[in-house]
Amino acid sequence: MDSFEDRKKGFEKKFAHDEEKEFKISARRNKYLGEWGSKIMGYSEEQTKEYIQSVIKADFAEAGDEDVFRKIKSDLESFNISDDEIRSKMNEMNEKAKADFN
Repeated sequence: MDSFEDRKKGFEKKFAHDEEKEFKISARRNKYLGEWGSKIMGYSEEQTKEYIQSVIKADFAEAGDEDVFRKIKSDLESFNISDDEIRSKMNEMNEKAKADFN
């Protein structure tokens, strides 16, 4: 029975580790998206820092990535950035963030 409990605890630890890694990847992706968006909007260094935080916080509105997408889309609306371009950039930044943690 101890071996079953050991396996169970091992799976729980792996799950917790994987969840933490996904959270870090998502936060890093959002940081990169914030940097990208702030460059388009011509923000100063201080404005960029604030904008990055607002993008990271937007991710807590709901599960998934749609909350971040809607924020970026709304913020870049007057810059004629297409939905496809935003989604493509989200994917690109997600891959970059994953590479940071491997």
